[in-house]
Amino acid sequence: MPETRPAIRDLGLTGILVTFSDSFSDAANRAALAFRSAVEAESLEGIEETSTSLASVYVQFDPTRIPGGRLKDRLSGLLADKDWSSAALPAGRRLWTIPVVLGGEQGPQFADAASVAGLGIDEARSQISAARLRVLTVGFAPGQPYMGELPASWDIPRLAELTPRVPGGALVAAIRQLIIFAGPTPTGWRHIGQTAFRCFRPESDSPFALTPGDEVGFRLIEAGELDDIASADETGDGGATWDEII
Repeated sequence: MPETRPAIRDLGLTGILVTFSDSFSDAANRAALAFRSAVEAESLEGIEETSTSLASVYVQFDPTRIPGGRLKDRLSGLLADKDWSSAALPAGRRLWTIPVVLGGEQGPQFADAASVAGLGIDEARSQISAARLRVLTVGFAPGQPYMGELPASWDIPRLAELTPRVPGGALVAAIRQLIIFAGPTPTGWRHIGQTAFRCFRPESDSPFALTPGDEVGFRLIEAGELDDIASADETGDGGATWDEII
């Protein structure tokens, strides 16, 4: 018999996973973000950490301070409190505007990505510059954001073969999502652009620059401006600006 959603599962001896869907959807992601915020607001004794994936919430706890069964009961009660798929997103989110170069040497697979999406270069640029994307989750590398969703035409597959290396700050695309890479890495996603934005800042009190629920837009620039931004940047923002979402 298939599990009902949301589902609560044990994850080892010290973890609980609350899953709102088996696959990504805007509603499931919204539910995960809102539910995690509500769990944090409860300040339950024994919870050590919470995090979200695209459609789930992970809760790590100390079983010497709160038994897993009791915590699951508390989480079940919280789940029954409302329809989380339509709950308000967490407060304190930010809207970022991040400069990016699309195509050319800084985005060598942009033309290919546009072609696979069935778009001309100008239309692809326009769609990306017009998009306002949510940070759906952070993962794979410290501080690395998965952002979506792009228009349906961008439901493009990953590459059949890995690109051996893209630099930190690379903007990559697949399956209607964009990622800014936190550091140099191989990838099967198409490298469409370049930023000077540092997602992971270990020297900072808040090492993850972007938080799930934040929103991101892109300001299109040329390669020379990116060089100027990178050479003058001391913060890691790479010329980005942000405003609190009211």
